[in-house]
Amino acid sequence: MSTTRPGSPGDRGPESGDGGASGASGDAVTVSGDGPHMAVPRDGLSGRAGADVTAPSAGLRARRLNFDGQSAVVPLARDFARQALRAWGWLPAASADQRAAAEDVLLVVSELVTNACLHAEGPDELRIACGNKVLRVEVSDRGTGQPAPRTPHRAGRPGGHGMFIVQRLCLDWGVVRTPGVAGKTVWAELGAPA
Repeated sequence: MSTTRPGSPGDRGPESGDGGASGASGDAVTVSGDGPHMAVPRDGLSGRAGADVTAPSAGLRARRLNFDGQSAVVPLARDFARQALRAWGWLPAASADQRAAAEDVLLVVSELVTNACLHAEGPDELRIACGNKVLRVEVSDRGTGQPAPRTPHRAGRPGGHGMFIVQRLCLDWGVVRTPGVAGKTVWAELGAPA
């Protein structure tokens, strides 16, 4: 696997209970490939669509949505993410901070799926995994392009804000490519609400 970044911009270090890469066991695989990121269960993100899968050693819950044959994928992805957040207790939010954290997740999901639609012939799959401290969003597609925030960022210019928004809202983000496999997975990690 490869990623666009050699390491995390701010090494958060392994966080107990979130399934960090240093604590990965035989039933988990690190999908970021570049540092102390969330490890996801091997079958957790490839299981039945929409079903919660928990990695017992990490307290990790995961869901996936396959976009094959689907239309209106951005609202579909937001609804799917909203359902996951409800199931995991992020919604309904008890405080303004929790509501803002949930809205950030929905916005990041929208931006990553929209980018796959605009620049990569559409998304293949959305995966969401939630640990104790980090929520990870992954969008896979068959595109060859390299997502990056438009620089310089000009707030008044229409379009080109997606990856800037992702960069601002997330703890970290990157791109994973697997040699010999077409496409890529764009991932982003957000902090869980307090």
